[in-house]
Amino acid sequence: MWLFIGLLMSSHAHAQKNQLVFASDFEGNPLTQPWAFIMGCQFNGAEARSGEGALLCQEGSSSIVSREPIAEAGLLEFWIKPQTSNSHYKINVLTSSTLSLDAKWQHVALLDVMAGSSDYLAHRVSIDEPSRKYIRLDIEAINGPLSLDDLSLDKISLDIALQKNEQKIIGGILEQLKQDKNYDVQSESFRTLGKNYAAMLESHRQYLEYANAIYSSITFVLATSERNKMSNPLGYNTFRSVLLDAKRVASPIQQARLTSMVKPFGDLATATLNVVSAGAYSAFAEPFKSFLAATFDRSNYENGDLNRSDKKFARDNGLKIYQQAERFMTEIEQELQLVTALDNDLVSMQKNLDSFRKDLDKQLRSYLQHASIARTPENYSKVMSKDEVARLQVMNDASANISARAEALLAANNNAELVQYMVKTTEKMEEFQEFKERFNQITSAMLTFYDRFERSIAAEQNPFTDPHDRSVWEQHAKNARSYIKQSQQAFTKAYM
Repeated sequence: MWLFIGLLMSSHAHAQKNQLVFASDFEGNPLTQPWAFIMGCQFNGAEARSGEGALLCQEGSSSIVSREPIAEAGLLEFWIKPQTSNSHYKINVLTSSTLSLDAKWQHVALLDVMAGSSDYLAHRVSIDEPSRKYIRLDIEAINGPLSLDDLSLDKISLDIALQKNEQKIIGGILEQLKQDKNYDVQSESFRTLGKNYAAMLESHRQYLEYANAIYSSITFVLATSERNKMSNPLGYNTFRSVLLDAKRVASPIQQARLTSMVKPFGDLATATLNVVSAGAYSAFAEPFKSFLAATFDRSNYENGDLNRSDKKFARDNGLKIYQQAERFMTEIEQELQLVTALDNDLVSMQKNLDSFRKDLDKQLRSYLQHASIARTPENYSKVMSKDEVARLQVMNDASANISARAEALLAANNNAELVQYMVKTTEKMEEFQEFKERFNQITSAMLTFYDRFERSIAAEQNPFTDPHDRSVWEQHAKNARSYIKQSQQAFTKAYM
């Protein structure tokens, strides 16, 4: 399994401290919840992610809205569970300054989740609202209702309202151009514009560092290693016993073939376990059953070069051994399906993360170029430097260059080009908002992965019948639970 998720952010965790605005786990009295249910949602019938309560949103359209306006909202997080894997849903996040009938609701984000999973999925949306606003979720469920749980709202200090403030600054500059050409007033606006533009360099750096730090950590490596061992048949007494019994009555050629068949799983003599994929196991399962059937066939062991004791063993135990093997293989296949699903999730997250890092790196270089800073390795290194003085130098240069360019266009009475420059500067700042949402999607996927990982190693998921096999599975699961808990706690501290 590809090893993923890093904890290298301890020195940067202070950059994104969250302050919980409110949280709703939908436990207890509905009237005490910070959300009002406008239509289509109810408590009865929902499947809780944690605790006992959750909100059930019926098939079709439904809405919920915050009871009170929220100041400086920040990050909205919630979990959704479709009733079936065929369910498809859309969630529109909106804000408004009032709850009146003629209130104007502003679109913030649209989540469109296609069918494919019936597990709880995490969702995260940034709401950069510097003023008090009500928040509304419009939910459209197709092919079945949805369960909604663990909804929370955090205020984040990282670059909140920069875009909103930038729009006000740009609007003020353009208005001044219409009214007069007060150079002193405009110059101050240009300096503020330059400072805000430069400030977003720090946001670029932080998100790149967050993405670059999502690598394999020791606790996550240990957790996935334990999880892999749980899906390797060589780790279990039943399978090893079947192999030894088969070798007892097999010919030398059959023994060699058996050794070759199980080689992808590891070395039985040294108790070395390899990572097992569902593909490798599928290619092994049916031929192995055929091998067992042939090995314990009467014509095989009666005509083979076996002593009387081994022939009697094969005659008395052949059917029982085959049935034991068939039962175990069904159980281990169930385990492999869970591991394969987790592995597919990791591969998908890796692709999204690699794309995010590549695109944000390109965006940062373009952002520097717009501020008349050459796209050289030296300048890029200054932006990403651990040295705060070096970072401040390039930020000061960017701020000064943005201001100087705008002032030069104003002094030259080139209003048309000045307006174009203002628009382009605004576009460059707005482009970064996309990366915030993409990073929210990455962290949402990781939270969902942690949730699925924990559920896959819950005690009730133990698939085995044999007491010894159950004990082996539980011991690995116990270790995996400890490691994944440590990893999740560190991840939450660094990225949430």
